[in-house]
Amino acid sequence: MLLLLLALTSVLGWFVSIIVGGGSSLILMPIVGIFLGAQAIPPIITIGGIFGNAERIYVYWSNVNWKILKWEIPAAVVGALLGAFTLSKLDLEWLTIIVAAFLIISAISSFLKKNEQSFTVKMWYFIPGGFIHAFLSGLIGSMGPILAPFYINYGLKKEELLATQAIDRLVVHCIKLIAYGVFGMLQLPYIGYGLVIGLASFPGNWLGGLVLEKISERLFRQLVFSFVMFSGFFIFWEHRQVVGF
Repeated sequence: MLLLLLALTSVLGWFVSIIVGGGSSLILMPIVGIFLGAQAIPPIITIGGIFGNAERIYVYWSNVNWKILKWEIPAAVVGALLGAFTLSKLDLEWLTIIVAAFLIISAISSFLKKNEQSFTVKMWYFIPGGFIHAFLSGLIGSMGPILAPFYINYGLKKEELLATQAIDRLVVHCIKLIAYGVFGMLQLPYIGYGLVIGLASFPGNWLGGLVLEKISERLFRQLVFSFVMFSGFFIFWEHRQVVGF
């Protein structure tokens, strides 16, 4: 029954995430946490993410923005390693509150402004952005669509965003998986659950892709920032004990 629940949740998560520019993990994390414990979230979500993002790379390969990745990937590799190491040593949950605030403010700014950009993004922004996303992803398993405001405000279209984001996340997930193994956080049952989530991502991506073709760039942007705001509030609520709530 648990395997079926994980599979169905994964299909839903990856379906939604392709339409709103990411965030499948935010749908999966509560289910994994409830039934398998918080310690299972990072490795299981990471394994599933490798499969789901690999498929997106295959489908949207021609839309990858390599210029962004040249800046983003090196910083992301370092961030993923440090995040996974920190997970095994320290508790830095207060950082997630800062990220949650950034997501909420970015979304509100986008809705208030009538132009295409809620803030200007220069290429070098993807160095700190890639590092912070990967670090926090390594620390808690996933960080939601933290880079979506950067991609959108830089000017990426929907397929470009999905393709570029997928390569970054695939690299980050692979680094994290190796690090989890080295630091002793990768158990055999987690691998099985991760495979279930990963294989179930395929139909979710396929169904989401059919809907994505019918969505305009404007609607996609609105959906992305709506989910960015939701993600910010969700992350804040999940870590509310940090601020005493």
